[in-house]
Amino acid sequence: MFQLVTNENNRLAFTAESEKIEVYVLEEDIFRVFMPFDKENRLEKTWTIAPGMEDIPFEGRDRFDISPFQLPEYTVEESEEKVEVYTGTLKAVIWLDGFYIDWSMKRDDSWIKVAGDRKTQSYNFNNSLGESACHYMERDRSEKYFGLGEKGGLMDRHHKRYQMRTIDAMGYDAETTDPLYKHIPFYLVYQPESSASYGIFYDNYSDSIFDMGAELDNYHGFYRYYQAEKGDLDYYFILGPKISEVVERYTWMTGKTIMPPKWSLGYSGSTMTYTDAPDAQEQLKKFVEDCRAYDIPCDSFQLSSGYTSIGDKRYVFNWNHSKVPDPVEMNQHFHDNGIRVCANIKPCLLDDHPEYESLKEQGLFVKNEEGTPEISQFWDALGSYVDFTNPQTIKWWKDRIKETLLSYGIDSTWNDNNEYEIWDERATADNFGRPLSIQYVKPIQTLLMMKASFEAQQEYEQQKRPYLISRSGGPGMHRYVQTWSGDNYTEWKTIRYNLKMGLSLSLSGIFNFGHDIGGFAGKAPEPELFIRWIQNGIFHPRFTIHSWNEDQTVNVPWMYPEYMSIVRNLMKERVKWLPYFYHLMYQAHENYQPILAPTFYHFDEDERTFLENDEFMAGEDLLIASVMDKGQTKRELYLPENSNGWYEIETEKWYEGGQTITADAPLDVIPKFAQGGAVFPIRDGEITFENKEDTERGLLLYPMLGEGETKRVFYEDDGLTMDYKKGSAAWLEVSMNTTEETIEVSIEITGDYKLPYSSLNVYFPEREDRTIIVNHKEIYQTSCELKL
Repeated sequence: MFQLVTNENNRLAFTAESEKIEVYVLEEDIFRVFMPFDKENRLEKTWTIAPGMEDIPFEGRDRFDISPFQLPEYTVEESEEKVEVYTGTLKAVIWLDGFYIDWSMKRDDSWIKVAGDRKTQSYNFNNSLGESACHYMERDRSEKYFGLGEKGGLMDRHHKRYQMRTIDAMGYDAETTDPLYKHIPFYLVYQPESSASYGIFYDNYSDSIFDMGAELDNYHGFYRYYQAEKGDLDYYFILGPKISEVVERYTWMTGKTIMPPKWSLGYSGSTMTYTDAPDAQEQLKKFVEDCRAYDIPCDSFQLSSGYTSIGDKRYVFNWNHSKVPDPVEMNQHFHDNGIRVCANIKPCLLDDHPEYESLKEQGLFVKNEEGTPEISQFWDALGSYVDFTNPQTIKWWKDRIKETLLSYGIDSTWNDNNEYEIWDERATADNFGRPLSIQYVKPIQTLLMMKASFEAQQEYEQQKRPYLISRSGGPGMHRYVQTWSGDNYTEWKTIRYNLKMGLSLSLSGIFNFGHDIGGFAGKAPEPELFIRWIQNGIFHPRFTIHSWNEDQTVNVPWMYPEYMSIVRNLMKERVKWLPYFYHLMYQAHENYQPILAPTFYHFDEDERTFLENDEFMAGEDLLIASVMDKGQTKRELYLPENSNGWYEIETEKWYEGGQTITADAPLDVIPKFAQGGAVFPIRDGEITFENKEDTERGLLLYPMLGEGETKRVFYEDDGLTMDYKKGSAAWLEVSMNTTEETIEVSIEITGDYKLPYSSLNVYFPEREDRTIIVNHKEIYQTSCELKL
C-alpha cells in the first residue's frame, strides 16, 4: 500500500516499502510521473525537456529542475484508497493499493476519464515483470494511436508492436521494416467516444519497445505497454483535448524548431554516384551545368561521403584530392551559380583513419570495458564512434568542421550514419565525467553531434543562420536540423508509406523533413513513378532527389528527356510555393505548428478524416492528394467537412466539404485543394535556373461563396541572416470580406523589414463574377497589380 508522504512545490512523493514514485504538476494540462527504477545508474540530466527553448547546454539540463514550467495551483484530495490531484483542466486519480493512475479531463462541469493504467501490475515494482522499466496502460478497441516518430506502415499504430532502436536500415520497406533511424518515444491517443486526445512522452534514451495492443493476456484485459531496457521510468502526460493541442504542447516542451535559411527549402541535388566517381569534381560541376542547360532551379547540393574516400572506404574530414583536386574552386563554382554545398560527415572513424591513433590517445572514443576504443561495425569495415559526451571530443569535432569544411567554402553539414549502433552494454560514454553504459545515451550522442556541428557553423559565420541535416535523431533534434526518412527503397508503395511516416514525424514534433525522391536504393524509378514521386515531394519542407541505384543509374531531374517538360514545370512549381512554405516554417518555429499534417489534425471534428487516407495538409488551407498508384489518372479523395468548402486549384471548381470526390489526375497534374477563404503567397514572375532572386510576389485568393470574413497574415524576412531575432521582419496582412455580390480585400504591409518587391499581383479564380474591390479600388478582371 502506497502513501503520500510529501506534497510541496508541485511535487507529490509516494512510497511503499522500498518503492518510490513522484508526481509533478507542471502545467494545467501536463503532469509528470517519475519512478526511479534503475538502482545502479541515474541520469540526473535531460536533453529533451526544454520548454520553449532554442538550445540547452551540452551537459543537459537538471532533470529535476521544473522551473521552466508554469507550475500552476492544484488541489489534492486524500482518502484511504486514493489521492486525487487536479488543476482546472487535468486530474490524476492515484489509487494507493498497487499504485495505478486514472486520468480525467474537465469538460463543462464534469470530469471525464480519458486514460488509465492497467489495474494489474501497471508498473514493474520489485522487478516483478523482469529487469526493465515498464508501464502498462488500459487499451480500448476504439482508440487510435499515432506518433512514435519515424515508423513504417499505417498512421494508426493500434495492434502493432514497435522497437525504439536506431539502426541503419538501408533499402527499408516503408510499410513493414522496424526499427528505423530515429528514437522518438512519444505517442498520442485519440478516443472517438469522448473526442479527446492526450499524449505520453517517455524521457528515457535506452532501446525500448512500444506494444500498442499486439500482445493479449487474458489475466490483464486489453492493454498496451512501454518497456525500456535501461534507466528510470520518467513520463509526461499531456492532455489536449484536441490533437493539435497535444502536438503543439509536446513540441513546445521539447524546444523550438530551428528557423533555417530560406534556400534550405529549395531543391537540393544529391547522389552518391558523383562523389564516388574518379573525376568527382568534374561530375559535380557538370551537375551545375546540367541544371542550367535543362533550366532546373536548384538552391543546394548535398556532397555525399565519396569525397572523403581513401580506396573504397570513407574517412571523415579527409579530402580525396585525386577525385576533388581543388575543393575551394569546386565550391566556388557552386556558389557562382547560386547553389550552396552541404558536406556529408560521419561520427565513426575507421580503425585505419589517419587521425584514429591521435583520438585514441586523447580518449575521444566511446570505450570498451578495458578503457580502449570500442570497436563497431561501420559499413563494410570496423571503427570507433567518437564520444560527444566528452568536452574534448566536441572541441575536436567543431575545429575539424571549421578547418576542413567551412574554410573550404562548404555551407552546411550533413550529419549522416549517426545511429550509434553499439550493442555491447559494457561500452561506456564519458557522460561529462560521470561514465556510464552507452546504452543509456545513444540517441543523446546523435543529438550532441548535431549540436556540435550547429555550433561550429554558428561560430564560423555568426550572422548567417546555420542549416544542418541529420538522418538519425530523437526529441530535440528539431532545435538544430532538418531531417529525412533515410535510405528508402524504389517502389510504388514507398511514396504512400513515406508520406505516412513523415506525417507521423509531424505528430511527434519533427516538422522539417522530407524523403529521398525517386527512392535511394534499388533500380532506377520508371518515368511515371519518378514523376509522381516529385509531385508528392515538392510539397514537403525538404525536397531532395538522392540515390544510390544498384543498376548504376542516377536519379536526376533530366534522367528521362522525353518527360523533361513535365519535370521542369514541377521543379518550378516547387519554387512558386516557397513563400508559403517559408511562412509555414516560421509558424513551426514560433508557434510549434506542423508544416505538414494529416487531415484529422485540422478537422478532428470530422470522424471520417481518421480513416486511413493518402491526403495531407500543408498548413491549414492547402490539401494535397498525390497520386501513388501506377497507371492512375483519376484520384478519389475525401474533402473534410468545413463551413467554406474547397476549391480544386487546377480547375477552380468549388466543392462542398464532407464528401468523397474523384479528381482528374493525368501525369502532369497534382490534385490540390484550397479551403474557401484561403490566401497563399507565391513566388511570381518567371522562374528559371538563372532567376533565383525572390523579388516578385503574388497572392492566390479563394473567396468564400457567401457572406463571410477571413484574415491571413504571412511572414517575411531576409531569409538568410540572424536579423530576424532583432525584429527585422515584415507581415503581409490580407483581409477578405465577401457577400453573394462582392469581394472586398484589404492588403497591408507592417514591420520594419524592407521587402525586396514593391508591388504584388493578386489573383482570384477566373470564373469569379462578383464585384471585386482591392484596397478600396474596384478592379474589372480577376487579377491586378497592387503597388505597395
